[in-house]
Amino acid sequence: MNLAAVNLAAVNRRRAASAAVLLALLLPFPLAAAGTSAAADSPSAAAETRRTTVELPRPTGRFSVGQETLHLVDRSRTDPWARSGPRELMVTMRYPAQRGSGGPVRYLTREEARLLLVDQGLDGAIPVETLAGTAAHSRSHARPVAGRYPLIVLSPGFTVPRATLTALAEDLASRGYVVAAVDHAYESAGTAFPGGRVLECLACEKVESAGGMQAVSDTRARDVSFLLDRLTGRDPAWRHAGLIDASRIAMAGHSIGGASAAAAMAADPRVRAGVNMDGGLATPVPQAGLGGRPFMLLGAQGRSPGGNPSWDRDWPKLDGWKRWITFADSGHFTFSDFPVIGDRLGIPSPEAPLSGARSVELTRRYVGAFFDQHLGGTPQPVLDGPAADAPEVRFHTP
Repeated sequence: MNLAAVNLAAVNRRRAASAAVLLALLLPFPLAAAGTSAAADSPSAAAETRRTTVELPRPTGRFSVGQETLHLVDRSRTDPWARSGPRELMVTMRYPAQRGSGGPVRYLTREEARLLLVDQGLDGAIPVETLAGTAAHSRSHARPVAGRYPLIVLSPGFTVPRATLTALAEDLASRGYVVAAVDHAYESAGTAFPGGRVLECLACEKVESAGGMQAVSDTRARDVSFLLDRLTGRDPAWRHAGLIDASRIAMAGHSIGGASAAAAMAADPRVRAGVNMDGGLATPVPQAGLGGRPFMLLGAQGRSPGGNPSWDRDWPKLDGWKRWITFADSGHFTFSDFPVIGDRLGIPSPEAPLSGARSVELTRRYVGAFFDQHLGGTPQPVLDGPAADAPEVRFHTP
């Protein structure tokens, strides 16, 4: 079986297993803790379920976090999945903000949450508002703190929206980064666009063919180049674009979003560093490498050497500073918000026993340290090897 087929098979296995995993992560606590079916069916239990809310961990940095949303249209490209109309992106910008300014934000629209639950086979099992109403810590249209900050692009996993990387995005912004989290049109279960449109996953019907996942990765790399043009060019699309230090740009992503980080670096020299969080490298790293730029593979326990052909294949081609790190007792969604949402609702995942709080803490620690070192110029000893306070973390040197 070739590597493209391996990547596709892995995606299909994850999608087939994800309903059970996410059910364990997201099932509302009042239903699970009701004790008897009669209690679970009672009006008071149902009302309590509807009131269930969860809150993401607070960012750890010194800044408050502002949030704004951009709709970007690339009229130079026809959308590869719809095959009509221009390519479109929805982007959540987060940035260091003044405390006490701005208003509340919403994690997902109700329709986005509903479609995500349907895609994962959880419609009817989890109230839409439980997911849509997840509490984040950004403030809409908050006043920025003046300065020039590195830019980090975040790309989510296939079929899941950019909101699923909120805990990481908020933490990075609180530490002094501008963060652009991207929804790539027709690649999530459902993404709200202006005009009342909700674009569903047309790409899902097309990735079954050979090279399908590489097409996703390559398309996202082009999306990132377009995004950088619109954020750092002469006529920027974002009113606070002056906050961005265009000489310090990096990217991280989850699953196919992580694969896209390597693809974007190969295609665009403006991306100075990258992190792949548990994504098979659907677009191979070029034989010539990434121009000596730093790259980190950050994976679940199954991503140890020998656990994924593409990581084994491309590790020798990474020609700059590099790390291969895995977390024990982790799973594919460990690097997203899902585990901490499950913990907040009292339902840990048997598939990935690393707690949600610890999943967020470790992801923030190692991704943040990577960017502090390679964009901020501050050496981070935590990246040099195992630490006594992080026994779950494994460093690999194939």
